[in-house]
Amino acid sequence: MADSELETFTSIMDALVRISSNMKSMEQELRCPMCDEMVKQPILLPCQHSVCLLCAAEVLVQRGYPPPDLPPEPNSPASTPNTRSPRQARRPTPRTPDRLERVLRTGGESRCGAHMVCGTYPGRRRKEAAPPPMLLPCPSCQRDVELGERGLTDCLRNLTLERIVERYRHTVSLGSVAIMCGFCKPPQTLEASKGCADCKSNFCNECFKLYHPWGTPRAQHEHILPTNNFRPKVLTCTEHEQERLQWYCRDCHRLLCPLCKLRRIHHGHKVLPIAQAYQALKDKVTKEVNFVLANQETIQSQITQLEAAIKQMEANSAVALHQLTHCIRELGAAVAERQGALAVALEGSRSRREEALSSQVWERRGLLEHAGLMAYTQELLKETDPPCFVQAARVTHGRLVKAIANLQCFSLSADPSFRNFYLDASKEVELIHSLEFINAPVAPVIDTQKTLAYDQLFLCWRLPQDSAPAWHFSVEYQRRAGGAAATWGGTRSPNAATAWLRLDEVRGTNAVINRLQMDSVYVLRVRGCNKAGFGEYSEEVYLHTPPAPVLSFSLDSRWGLHADRLALGRGQTYARSVPGLSLLQAADRTLTSCHLTSDLLVADLAVTQGRHYWACSVEPGSYLVKVGVGQEAKLQEWFHLPQDMASPRCDPDSGHDSGAEDGQDSPPFCFLTIGMGKILLPQGHGHTQSQGDGQSLGAVHGHGASHNNLPHPHTAPLPPRLGVCLDCDKGHVTFYDAHSLRVLWVGHMDCSSPVCPAFCFIGGGALQLQDLVATRSVEEPPPRRVTIQTRATNLGK
Repeated sequence: MADSELETFTSIMDALVRISSNMKSMEQELRCPMCDEMVKQPILLPCQHSVCLLCAAEVLVQRGYPPPDLPPEPNSPASTPNTRSPRQARRPTPRTPDRLERVLRTGGESRCGAHMVCGTYPGRRRKEAAPPPMLLPCPSCQRDVELGERGLTDCLRNLTLERIVERYRHTVSLGSVAIMCGFCKPPQTLEASKGCADCKSNFCNECFKLYHPWGTPRAQHEHILPTNNFRPKVLTCTEHEQERLQWYCRDCHRLLCPLCKLRRIHHGHKVLPIAQAYQALKDKVTKEVNFVLANQETIQSQITQLEAAIKQMEANSAVALHQLTHCIRELGAAVAERQGALAVALEGSRSRREEALSSQVWERRGLLEHAGLMAYTQELLKETDPPCFVQAARVTHGRLVKAIANLQCFSLSADPSFRNFYLDASKEVELIHSLEFINAPVAPVIDTQKTLAYDQLFLCWRLPQDSAPAWHFSVEYQRRAGGAAATWGGTRSPNAATAWLRLDEVRGTNAVINRLQMDSVYVLRVRGCNKAGFGEYSEEVYLHTPPAPVLSFSLDSRWGLHADRLALGRGQTYARSVPGLSLLQAADRTLTSCHLTSDLLVADLAVTQGRHYWACSVEPGSYLVKVGVGQEAKLQEWFHLPQDMASPRCDPDSGHDSGAEDGQDSPPFCFLTIGMGKILLPQGHGHTQSQGDGQSLGAVHGHGASHNNLPHPHTAPLPPRLGVCLDCDKGHVTFYDAHSLRVLWVGHMDCSSPVCPAFCFIGGGALQLQDLVATRSVEEPPPRRVTIQTRATNLGK
């Protein structure tokens, strides 16, 4: 029996200790961020943080606002549980009247000072301006919070926090707090055991029974734990007295009474009954707490990871400090070594100048009256034998002539100043002062004008001027599944993306990415790296690959090329039509209803099956240029026709542009006409269809009389690049805006025989084939004519 009682007592004590430790761990949550003590009369600021009412009032008064109307502060015990019991020594706490008086006195002095400065007096009328908004600095938000028009009066009391603080005090103290009964007669005052929320008083058991007799209305009063901080039983509106808060505005995040709900400011807001808002918020908080409790192992592992990161950070900081000391020591050694070398050079110059000036001093001293040269010369003049005098005086005469010359034009043999040896270390000192730790490169800026997608992806970027240098770059790219719909439709679902692929240690500021899938959207980003590590990613850029494999070809220069009218550039990817004499003669015959001269250029290869894509850019100032495809045999026949006298009915693309070939199911040519910066979109153009919807467009732009129900031809602006996609198996030719891959028009043609890209010039104009991203050979390849006859499945890979 004794053992069971001991076990019960031990379990109870363990539970009490566990509860006490849990309550102590949340003590920081119950402290006021302004005074760092347990909150007393907490109020909710508009930012949803709680502070003591008196703390907020003191801050407002210090800022020059008038003192608010404060309710009397309850005579609550001290914040520390160990010093609250009357059986122990108490720490003196400031009395409530003193604190209120201090707030009021400070506010009164600030108002008096304001009156003295402004010089106002009672009775002076002036136009009242709107009072400035009352701002209270919230230490939790680290910003100024704008209060309402009535200041702290509009802030509701946080009754829940008061209840938590009260439970904390009773739990942590484990019964050591002694709140005395307010109705016992001294000296036999007993400790209170109950508090009455309606009477707002504390009672012992006997006094509670005495003042709450059974069968009276007082017996229905709510009894609570003893406290010196009695709260109202329910929250009431701060603007409408005695009105209970029964609604919650989700837009304003405010509790409303029935009268506040009718205000115009809440018109159109989503207002919920307080019970519904209570249940919804309680369910959310319960789920969040359950989620946190269910992930305790994850939190513990993260704590372990953070502790390991702290240890690693300390070790790395020690290594960095050692490297810093070593670097500064090397810098000091280099400065000391340089100082020694400069001092040696200075000393050498000083010794050489001293030697030269000393020699000059010695020469001048020889010219003095009692010096050796003068004495020797005087003795030499005493010689009376001419031959002997001449023999001995020749050297002395030379020395005297030289000394006299130096005497007449005296100058120092060495500069005594050392101005050229002064050291200007201002730049070096500035560099030393500007020594900083290595920073990682900032996010690169992608050059969208040079970045493009063709046969490969070409990404070009640059580093901002204020960025640290990068040793190399890392390029990452990701394919978005679903083709154009993944991005152009406006929805970028994370589930539609594949894994990120990466190109490491890219030197330079551009990269080429190959092995791509056709008709797909790729997202690319890049970041730099140096000794400090990787920097931030650049903004993501989206590129759309062509709908078919890119067909690489050059312009054929052997088919009826009129050298006086057509000129091909290097690599045979550029062509320009220069009107010559023949065009002028043809223009002179236009009044006789004859066509102007037209010149045709074709590719140096032809295809028979599969899907192919290429792009070109037409000069906006071109007069008339036709871009498209045609059967190789028909193009050869057309080259042998008399071009200057060709009938309009023989125009190779008349079946599409003029409607003359509507009776043919599949014409041998398909061209799009471009002129003066505009594109003529024939009947049945597909500008309103969704991008990449080639099959539906092909079904609409079918054959013959189906064109009669389609829109009339009209023009569209010329895009910077024009794309052409040829589907030999279906007989479709689709024209795109090559920049956005927007479909411009879809046509049909007969692909039963080899077809090739073709370009027709009428008048002056120029076009440029889109260069491949891959670097071409420096040497220009010879002209070629081949026919690709491979399976479409192989071409699609």
